[in-house]
Amino acid sequence: MTNKEPLENYFAGGFFSESGILHSSRMDQFFPFLLVAGIVTLVIGLAILGYLQEKKRREAFQKLASGLGFSYHPGRDREIPSLYNFLNKLSVGSNRYAQNILDGELDGFPLQCFDYHYETYSTDSKGRRQTHHHHFSFFILTMKKVFPEILIYPEGFFSKIGQFIGFEDIDFESIEFSKAFVVKSKDKKFAYDICHTRMMEYLLRHPDLSIEIEGHCLSFVFSPRLTPEVVEKRLKQMVTLRKLLPEYLFRE
Repeated sequence: MTNKEPLENYFAGGFFSESGILHSSRMDQFFPFLLVAGIVTLVIGLAILGYLQEKKRREAFQKLASGLGFSYHPGRDREIPSLYNFLNKLSVGSNRYAQNILDGELDGFPLQCFDYHYETYSTDSKGRRQTHHHHFSFFILTMKKVFPEILIYPEGFFSKIGQFIGFEDIDFESIEFSKAFVVKSKDKKFAYDICHTRMMEYLLRHPDLSIEIEGHCLSFVFSPRLTPEVVEKRLKQMVTLRKLLPEYLFRE
């Protein structure tokens, strides 16, 4: 509108009607811009929220590490998945890394726990590649002796993955335990040594534990990631489970 144009002409052909309401044609023109602006604002807001949540998580882990006398490393570490890639979950996918790493000893047992990430990919119906991010909490207790591989997971876990095909599915006299857990190992005697009566009773009281033993490592894996507040409890569970392993296995 110029200084010489009457106001009613502006209302008639411009943005607003005389009532002050936007013309629908003008709204149609501006809607895509408003939509893009809304999406950008949402993305920025989610990024800020994610950053603040991760910052809070790092601070909680730092506090936990100080209380336990553990060391703490918040940054991404790609060496850990390579070092322990014989453990099944640490050999899956791409862009593998650990972060929020706690290292120390509890009751004389060397322990390490960390957040773990890897990616997998798929293609949608239009041929576009999609990236899927997987996040876990991982716990490792290092033992003084090398052991064969055994997997002890809650029933239903193995139906979701395929890398364990060929492992023998081992049954036990305890029907309750066999219904609650799947145990797989190429060494049946070792599996029976591990899953003795007291061990089975303990696992039935803690049916969310997913366990792998191989080499020097006793490991737990949890998905999704655990909150820092429950990590100490899981570390203590790992020590308890290690103490349930028969001592004669370490003397042989």
